[in-house]
Amino acid sequence: MTLGVVNALTELGELAGRRLIDDQGQIIRPATERDGCDIYISTSSAGGGLQMMVAGVVKEMSAASAKRAALGAGAIVMETLAANDRRRPHEQIQRIRELRPDMILIAGGTDGGNVKQVVQLAERISPARPQPRFGGEYKMPVIFAGNQDAAPLVTKAFDAHVDLSVVANVRPVLERENLGPARDKIHDMFLEHVMAHAPGYDKLISWADAPIMPTPGAVGNILQTIADKQQINVVGVDIGGATTDLFSVFGGKFNRTVSANLGMSYSISNVCAEATLPKILRWVPFEMDERELRNRVKNKMIRPTTIPQTREALVFEQAVAREALRLAYIQHKEFATTLKGVQQKRSIGDAFAQKSSGQSLVDNLKLDLLVGSGGVLSHAPRMQQTAAMLIDAFEPEGFTTLAKDSIFMMPHLGVLAEVNPQAALEVFERDCLIYLGTCVAPRGVGKFGGLCFRYRIESATLNESGEVVNGDLRVLPLAPDARARVIIEPARGFDMGNGPGRSMEQEVRGGTVGLILDARGRGLELTSNRDLSRPLAHAWAEALRLYS
Repeated sequence: MTLGVVNALTELGELAGRRLIDDQGQIIRPATERDGCDIYISTSSAGGGLQMMVAGVVKEMSAASAKRAALGAGAIVMETLAANDRRRPHEQIQRIRELRPDMILIAGGTDGGNVKQVVQLAERISPARPQPRFGGEYKMPVIFAGNQDAAPLVTKAFDAHVDLSVVANVRPVLERENLGPARDKIHDMFLEHVMAHAPGYDKLISWADAPIMPTPGAVGNILQTIADKQQINVVGVDIGGATTDLFSVFGGKFNRTVSANLGMSYSISNVCAEATLPKILRWVPFEMDERELRNRVKNKMIRPTTIPQTREALVFEQAVAREALRLAYIQHKEFATTLKGVQQKRSIGDAFAQKSSGQSLVDNLKLDLLVGSGGVLSHAPRMQQTAAMLIDAFEPEGFTTLAKDSIFMMPHLGVLAEVNPQAALEVFERDCLIYLGTCVAPRGVGKFGGLCFRYRIESATLNESGEVVNGDLRVLPLAPDARARVIIEPARGFDMGNGPGRSMEQEVRGGTVGLILDARGRGLELTSNRDLSRPLAHAWAEALRLYS
């Protein structure tokens, strides 16, 4: 590990004209006028990142809270066990023995409540003798974050083969979650147990000026910092070859999900199977042979590091990306919910609509900033293509700023925010994000060709007014450093955030793409009939100048 760091810093020093490594292979600190740096920080995805199993008494409540804590700390959740998950005890024990997680998080019960069920859960896990992923020479870390009255009995249930830690309850009362202590302990255990088995770790930890964080946890950290400092709602996505990570902060509530079967190379066949080829092809503006496309998918799985060499291959890959992102966002919205099990006041209408507690926190009409990263988004040949993939997959509503992290700097800024929040915010704004522009799209669906909204735009470089009809997509130039005052008057039945049919005014920022007026409707439904969808896809591609 340290060899890689030394090589990277040597190369960075050559590019910057500043010596960062001394003759003994040590980082030069503190910084002088010509040499060295002030601090060294690091994130880690070593060994495929942090992998965890979580357990709780009730799947929809304590187990869900435990899962949120694990995901928020940057873990991949391999399995969720619950007393009510319909598996018999021997089936659960067999599953525990099959898994080799890095650590286990157990939750259950509110403080002062019944201790019996959470103790039974511990007594089920203990005899299964769960084995750690990197061999059996060290103890399996187990974190208990449940009913504090049950802690002594849970401790008694486990013997010396595990390293048990007790932290504050993730769900001390039904109405409130307390995920911070569990997340902090997961980070500590990650350093003490998982990273400790990586060669050169002891040396690396002595270099670092802040605790090493799992990479996804650091991404979540910077997004939470941005949302808190700017008082905005944020969604971030990182789409990779095997998984898609989604992060959201709405009303100060942070959530992260990992869609482990939705990716652009290793998992591309899963995307095609779940979305189906007809849904993928609706985004393609020209005729494509399905048999050839199936071969493309198989070739991508065999050679996952290849990139598109032709226009047709690029268009198809970006169509797959839209569906992968769309499906991952659906999963995220289902997980990022208000607390289940909490009594809520309901009207007669709510009862007939069968609304339940646990409604999604994610509201596209309240979304202020949408950030994309990952190869297919960050390295798209044109900025317009990145913007189109984000808009088509996430369907932002109202006024939404679009941006991309072109060099995947967010994890590093997430750790920097622990040391110097102001510096992290400034670098995030100036060097990390490439602003694509602002998407303006009302909520609602109207008759094709009918009026969707009227607009008026006022800025130093752009003064324009007009109408946009349903099904239309329009782009107006607005430079990255420019601001504009936009007034939208939606047609009846359409909502920009002030209520159906009511006008909305907001200052928006420009970007490399500009101001995008989207009147295609929400939710955006393209027919799977190729003869009908192809002309629409072609018209929208032309409007955004995606490939021409």
